[in-house]
Amino acid sequence: MNNRIHLEDIIRVSRGDQPADLLLQNARVVDVFSGEIINTDVALHAGRVAGFGRYEALARMDLEGRYLCPGFIDGHIHIESSMLTPPEFARAVVPRGTTAIVCDPHEIANVLGIEGINYMLHASAGLPVTVYVMLPSCVPATRMETSGAELTSGDLALLLPRKRVIGIAEMMNYPGVIAGDREVLNKIRIAGHRRVDGHAPGLTGKDLCTYVNAGIHSDHECVTADEAREKLRLGMYIMIREGTTEKNLEELITVVNNQNSRQFMLVTDDKHPEDLIGLGHIDHLVRMAIARGIEPMMAVQMATINTAAYFGLRDVGAVAPGFRADFAILDDLERVKVSRVIKDGQVVAEAGRALPFESESPARGIRGTVNIDNDSIVDFSVRAGEPAAAEGSATALEGGRVGKAEGGMASATGKAAGGMAARRLRVIGIVPGQIVTEKLLVEPKVEAGLVVSDPERDILKMAVVERHTASGNVGLGFVKGMGLKRGAIASSVAHDSHNVIVVGVSDADMRAAVIEIAKMNGGAVVVVDGQPLASLPLPVAGLMSDQPIKDVAAAVREVIGAAAELGCQLTDPLISLSFLALPVVPSLKLTDLGLVDVEKFELVGLWED
Repeated sequence: MNNRIHLEDIIRVSRGDQPADLLLQNARVVDVFSGEIINTDVALHAGRVAGFGRYEALARMDLEGRYLCPGFIDGHIHIESSMLTPPEFARAVVPRGTTAIVCDPHEIANVLGIEGINYMLHASAGLPVTVYVMLPSCVPATRMETSGAELTSGDLALLLPRKRVIGIAEMMNYPGVIAGDREVLNKIRIAGHRRVDGHAPGLTGKDLCTYVNAGIHSDHECVTADEAREKLRLGMYIMIREGTTEKNLEELITVVNNQNSRQFMLVTDDKHPEDLIGLGHIDHLVRMAIARGIEPMMAVQMATINTAAYFGLRDVGAVAPGFRADFAILDDLERVKVSRVIKDGQVVAEAGRALPFESESPARGIRGTVNIDNDSIVDFSVRAGEPAAAEGSATALEGGRVGKAEGGMASATGKAAGGMAARRLRVIGIVPGQIVTEKLLVEPKVEAGLVVSDPERDILKMAVVERHTASGNVGLGFVKGMGLKRGAIASSVAHDSHNVIVVGVSDADMRAAVIEIAKMNGGAVVVVDGQPLASLPLPVAGLMSDQPIKDVAAAVREVIGAAAELGCQLTDPLISLSFLALPVVPSLKLTDLGLVDVEKFELVGLWED
């Protein structure tokens, strides 16, 4: 049907001259424009709202006084981080009232480049949730890691005209923006009138003003209320994030008031399947906001029309004439209890279950992506460090990076001329519930001249093994907060380049874990005494499962449970582990090229200067 015929048709229905497709009777409309609850009937035609009031219709549905709420919109999420393919993700979130998401396929793009973005666009087409795409701006995220692809401003320009592509995703390279890097600025320029999302944790003062001046007007990385206020005062839209690991809602919701609420959105960023099943999706965030004192109407606005308005999505986010008939029907507004979901005028979920729909094969067109040089994982040894200027040092350890040192030994010198004692070790400190980390300086545990894991102090060795080109790169470091007393845990989900990351008590178990990841063509595993205790295969780009959400959630539980058996007390060690390799979020991270001081935005050595 062409636009003219459709327009004339909807006008006839709206005037009452032609019956509507469906009349929703006895609805309590959650009107996000007026801030009112309106008792009325709502006529739907051709997947749109035709009007309010009495209408003739081919079919009727009595809502019996239930709330007719706009379908929820997640303004920033990485589908890959759910470990589900787009169709399976839809089956999980649609029954929760989500009818649209704005995704950043940054993870799969760092593995497969344009091929990965094409897969996500193809796999997300025709689902009962509209998947809008923001093109990844940072592939690779930095030059301090090895990714599987590189996307230039020219590559992104070719993708911008694609259907459902609406802008440029989180600009993580804020140092490049502030320094006026030509290629970084070109990625902003090509967006034109479209949005460019931000990612600027801790950025303040003149640097923040510069970042905003470049054309970036949102941020989902605020951790403190003061940070959110400063960004808000500069005109930024604040995405209040509550994911599986990144939990910022309780802090940031205190900034929201009647005068500024339209500048806020609710987003998840990353959600694991267990949370999607147990807690929900955007509905969970709306409930949390209401429980912390936000008026229900305001909370709904932050999950619907605010997000749509920011991204320029003119026909979603509200129950109003001309808008898409995308609704969450609620039994209870304050408890956000979703009983039925309508998408484009059709019921797509009821009683907590998505209705059947057709989708593409989850692994269609995805090649194997785990390519590891086996020689690189022969030796994870770290010798007790000495000053870099010490005579006689023949180091293959630069900034925690392992190359192919003679004899396979990744080492620094044992003792410098003059017998200088070993310096303190730079250690990554996990902050529970956050993706930021601490920079710690500790005395290392040394045995036979080698620095080893010290489970009694919860200081464990970690490695990041390059898995895209079999380069042999291995970054070595140490982490505090994982809690393992035995064994090792590894994953091919390691933001943002998604090399294989492993933490362990013994080198042997670390090696066994990396080998197991390669056998599965990606995934997560817990190993003890050289044997897998639990595993989660993620064969789709090493990021996503090809199985239903319940099976994925069960496998995640098994891996987390196995880690707990070995002493780990983190709620979700897989997500915590994945962010230890993210070199754009403070303070200290590890990549395949070595230890990264994010605040200095440079590689640093394992030992204090």
